[in-house]
Amino acid sequence: MTGTFHELAIGEVLFAPFVTYAAVSLIIVMVIRPILQFVGFAKLFSRPSLAELSLYVSILGILIALS
Repeated sequence: MTGTFHELAIGEVLFAPFVTYAAVSLIIVMVIRPILQFVGFAKLFSRPSLAELSLYVSILGILIALS
């Protein structure tokens, strides 16, 4: 089964769907960050920045899989 890909057009420049998914994933992570700080997410990991990056990649993968 193949999906239809809708490019993002800004002006006359077309961006691949991946760029849109990456931007949406970044926005989701930025919204979730204060919640993660409140619950002590950084204290659970020895490298919290790597854990946040993994969370971003996971969200990006989920968005791509759901499209």
